[in-house]
Amino acid sequence: MNANGPRSRTRRRSGPAALALACAVVLAGCGVRLETPPPTEPVPDAAEVVRRTAVADALLVAEQAEAAADGTRVPGPVAEELARIATATAEHAEQLGGEYDSGLDEIVADPSEASPSPSARRHTPASTLTALTDSAARTRAAANQAQPGPLGRLLASVSAAQTRYAVDLAQLIDADPPELSPAQVPQPEDEPSGEASSPEPASAGTQEVPVPPAGLSAEDLTALVLAEDSAGFALEVRAAQADGAVRERAQERARAHRTRAQGWALVAGVDGTEQDPRQVAYTVPRADTPTPDLARELEDGLARNYASLVARAEPGTRGALVALLVDSTLAAGRWGAEPVPFPGLPEQS
Repeated sequence: MNANGPRSRTRRRSGPAALALACAVVLAGCGVRLETPPPTEPVPDAAEVVRRTAVADALLVAEQAEAAADGTRVPGPVAEELARIATATAEHAEQLGGEYDSGLDEIVADPSEASPSPSARRHTPASTLTALTDSAARTRAAANQAQPGPLGRLLASVSAAQTRYAVDLAQLIDADPPELSPAQVPQPEDEPSGEASSPEPASAGTQEVPVPPAGLSAEDLTALVLAEDSAGFALEVRAAQADGAVRERAQERARAHRTRAQGWALVAGVDGTEQDPRQVAYTVPRADTPTPDLARELEDGLARNYASLVARAEPGTRGALVALLVDSTLAAGRWGAEPVPFPGLPEQS
C-alpha cells in the first residue's frame, strides 16, 4: 500500500498539467493565439503617404467623371471630355501604384462604419471640375516635396495633365479655369527680387516666390538656357513670317522663352560669360512646317526638359520647374496639341 501511494498521488498531480498541455495543442491547431494583439496596418512613410493621396485623388476624379458623363442632360462634347478624364485619371492611379491593400480590411472592418461610395452620389461636370482642380493643385505641391526624384517627376506630369484637362473642361462648361502658379524663373539667390518671368499674367492669388532649384548641374542649367533661347528664336522667325493671331501668339511665346532663357542664364551664373550657350542664330525647321506644328514640338520638348529636371532637383526646390512644365503643357494645348495623360514623359507615350 505504501509503495503505491506516492505513485498514485503523482499521477493525480500530473493530470491537470496534461490537460492544460492538451488544450494548448488543440488551441494551437485551431489557429487561436491567446494574448495576441489584433493585426494593424503598417505605418506608411512620407513617400507612401504622398503616393496614396495622389492615387486617392485620381480615383475620386475618375469615379466622378464617369458618373457625370452618364448624366442625362450632359451635352455630347462634355460627356466625351468627361470620359477622357475618367480614363486618364484611372491611368494616373495605375502608374502611381494603385490603391494599397494590406488584406486587413476584411479582418478588422466594421460593416456599420461603411460610407457610401462617391459614385453613389450624384456628380456633375462642375463638381468633377472642382475635384480635378483640387487634385491637380495637391499633386503639384506634392511633386515639389516628394522623395525620391522619379516620384516627383511622375507627380509633376500627372499634375500638368490634370491641369490641362481642367482647363479644357472649364472651357466646355463655361466655368472659371483653375488658378495657376506663376510660370516664372526664380531669381538667383544673390540677386535682388525682380522680374525674370513669362510676360503672361499670373491668374493665381498670393504665391510663394520660387526658389532656384538645388541639385542641378551646370550642364543641366546651360542646356535649359539653350532650349529656351532656341525656342524663342524659332518663334521670332515664324512670327515675322506670319500675320494675324498666329503672329501675335508666336511673338508672345517668343518673348516668354527669351525672358526665361535670360532668367536661367542668371541662375546658372553664365550670363555674359564664355560659358553662356546662347547663340546669335539657330537652325529653324523649313518654312513648309506649319507654325502650330513647330510650336507644339518646341513646347513638348521643353516639357520633357522640365520633367527631367524635376527628377534631379532636390525636394522643396522644384516649384518653378513644375510650374514651367505645366505652362509648357498648356501652351502646347493652345497650339492645338491633343491632351495626353503624361506630358513630358516620352516613355509613357
